[in-house]
Amino acid sequence: MEMTGGEALARQLALEGVSQVFGVPGVQLDYALDGLAKLPDDPVRFVTTRHEQAASYMADGSARSTGEVGVCVVVPGPGLLNASAGLATAYACSSPVVCVCGQIPSGAIGRGLGVLHEIPDQSGVLGSLTKWSGIASEVGQVPGLVREAFRQARAGRPRPVGVEVPPDVLEATGRVDLVQPDGSAGDVAAGAVLPDPELLDKAASLLRSARRPVIYAGGGAVGGNAGEPLRELAEALEAPVVMSPNGRGALSDRHRLALTSVGGSRVLPDADVVLVVGSRFITPRGTPVPTSADASVVLLGADPADLGDPREPALAVHGDARLGLAGLLERVDGLPTRPSRRSELEEVRRWCDEEIARLEPQASWVRALRSAIPEDGVLVAELTQVAYLTRAAYPVYGPRTYLGPGYQGTLGYGFPTALGAKAANPDRAVVSITGDGGFGYALPELATARQYGIGVVTVVFDDSAYGNVRRDQRDKFGARFIGSELRNPDFVALAGAFGIGAERATTPERLAAVLREALAAGEPFLVEVPVGEMPNPWGLLGRFGTP
Repeated sequence: MEMTGGEALARQLALEGVSQVFGVPGVQLDYALDGLAKLPDDPVRFVTTRHEQAASYMADGSARSTGEVGVCVVVPGPGLLNASAGLATAYACSSPVVCVCGQIPSGAIGRGLGVLHEIPDQSGVLGSLTKWSGIASEVGQVPGLVREAFRQARAGRPRPVGVEVPPDVLEATGRVDLVQPDGSAGDVAAGAVLPDPELLDKAASLLRSARRPVIYAGGGAVGGNAGEPLRELAEALEAPVVMSPNGRGALSDRHRLALTSVGGSRVLPDADVVLVVGSRFITPRGTPVPTSADASVVLLGADPADLGDPREPALAVHGDARLGLAGLLERVDGLPTRPSRRSELEEVRRWCDEEIARLEPQASWVRALRSAIPEDGVLVAELTQVAYLTRAAYPVYGPRTYLGPGYQGTLGYGFPTALGAKAANPDRAVVSITGDGGFGYALPELATARQYGIGVVTVVFDDSAYGNVRRDQRDKFGARFIGSELRNPDFVALAGAFGIGAERATTPERLAAVLREALAAGEPFLVEVPVGEMPNPWGLLGRFGTP
């Protein structure tokens, strides 16, 4: 049928099942937004953010909290550059995000004419932040390009992808054939990587002969929906499951075999076989997660880049986490019952609790959060003193209920990511915990929360500083403070100016009570928590590997 490129884009997005798009309108996107406006029955909601970084973070929050593709739309040049932090975070966290980016007019691309919003090699910039990107040169290409973007976002290791559409292509009218998404079921159709059966045989042989196996689960175990075969394999092997920060929730923390990475520091040195599932298995310093020198490490992952140097595995299996775990489970079937490790792991957890209890007041604030947030609620943990400790001290009972920034460590990601998670999960509790420094990055999105009724409860821990930086300046540089102290507004009054309810909580008990009330109301709400300097958590948390 005849339609504009903007209509083709909008209709293909609707065919892909997209229910909302996050973005900032602009002249290069006029026909794209008009295409959305023309859709019958308004199947796709356009959520206008106050900054493009919030649009990409919201798309990431939507994707990671649901497992479905999140979509953001930005203008070219500065719009893409503003969105780049969110795309980098999505890349680090293996999040399926589609970034639809405007362009300058087709005839001006690459000529350096100084057209509005032109930047050198925008396609190269977008390509460096995504696993795949493409550009439409005519109207008829738009639906196929969008279809391929969604396929690529989900295929193999999920990651963000990019679609560029110049304004002349969006405006032009031509014959367009929409592309029906592949309705076939199964992992192969979804682009999952099939593990080599012979390598699975070898891995199973190592696991069957292991006396003290350990499973290390990363974000790929969550993103790959591998929780059930992970649990069954762990129980068959009597193997503790150490979960990286991005792997939290792959196995419920109530399970007798579940450990955080802090607990992993006690069991990995004694393991004879370590099965690594869906993890880079790298520390923040770029070295492999420490294990016994005699341990046989088996790597299972969908990205070949995670299976080689600097790691030195006994075996590397390129494959989907869920398919690989299911294959291993079949191959260890009939294994004699292993001696229980319950008492050993209970002792490890007691040790973890004792170590965490030394970090006050953070530990008390974390307990308050857990007591108030429902088990299926989503906690988005920003880079701030209390949030750091949640990586080890906040019990997680299900997948996609704990979101962090991955190795990107993107300060300011938390509040807008939580907005995206809540927009995609309106019936679930979503809480953002952030510091005053990180909250300032996306503070104007309080307007977005109010405009669209996005009921995120935001907890701002206010120490009037970039706390980590200030502590390092005191401890390492003789208290020569520079650039680390902040002048903040009255956050309660500020939230009120946006029409958002707010309260100040000065104790963990009051925080828990306010959270329960705010979550029950289902409206946007802000809690300011004045805090002082807190003890350094990194002696404990430094044992973490990256996702």
